[in-house]
Amino acid sequence: MDLWIFNTPAPAAGARLPYGPGQFQFGDLRLPKNGVGPYPVVIVIHGGFWRARFDLEFMGHFCQALTDLGFATWSIEYRRIGNEGGGWPGTLQDAGKAADYLREIAPVYQLDLGRVIAMGHSAGGHLALWLAGRPQIPATDPMYNPNPLPLKGAISLAGVTNLRQGYELKLSNNVVASLMGGAPEQYPERYNGSSPYELLPFSTPQVLIHGTNDEDVPLILSQEYYKKATQAGDPVKLVPLPGAGHFELIDPKSKEWAVIVDHVLALRDS
Repeated sequence: MDLWIFNTPAPAAGARLPYGPGQFQFGDLRLPKNGVGPYPVVIVIHGGFWRARFDLEFMGHFCQALTDLGFATWSIEYRRIGNEGGGWPGTLQDAGKAADYLREIAPVYQLDLGRVIAMGHSAGGHLALWLAGRPQIPATDPMYNPNPLPLKGAISLAGVTNLRQGYELKLSNNVVASLMGGAPEQYPERYNGSSPYELLPFSTPQVLIHGTNDEDVPLILSQEYYKKATQAGDPVKLVPLPGAGHFELIDPKSKEWAVIVDHVLALRDS
């Protein structure tokens, strides 16, 4: 496919706002140019297998396309593998802190906290589902938050939905071991509190969109997650995209884009 999103500068965000003191603790906020708030919000979480060499810049086109549909987008950066404090627990703590920061900026930017959707791609899909599952994290876990921001829904785009399975599949040179600091047998409690699959059920509506020809994150991860979530009674949809690979899902010019739009609009209006 045409990877133009990686080499074409995206329209600038309206504001880059720090949610914490660290170099990578910030987000790009875009607001619709037309219409009046309060605006529904999409928390956009970029992928890149949680590694430092991938940042949020390439998601700018994705964010702008959503903003053009009437959403405020909050594209978050976070500490990644290779950054000081990246990996477990910092990467996940940053995602949670960035999401909760919406409470502070909502009055200033006219954001509707009753219509917040988390949507992430690849490693970002993991973090988006994890944000939805945070209420299930026990108080003894380092990621525990007694009052996480409630979500209207979560959308995983080719997400790493199950960290144990990702470890077993040795995704991207066994990147899950790098993220978590070791194997599931070494740190079962880390995997239990960090993997969306382990936190099921969590009641928040979830949509799993995944290309059938994805060679980076195999479709089986979404299929197995869907099976468990369905059996647990969670409101979850699995949307396989025939013939799609990994990156069509974040390309607003792809034929798959209409599917993403349909589901984010459906969650907004549910």
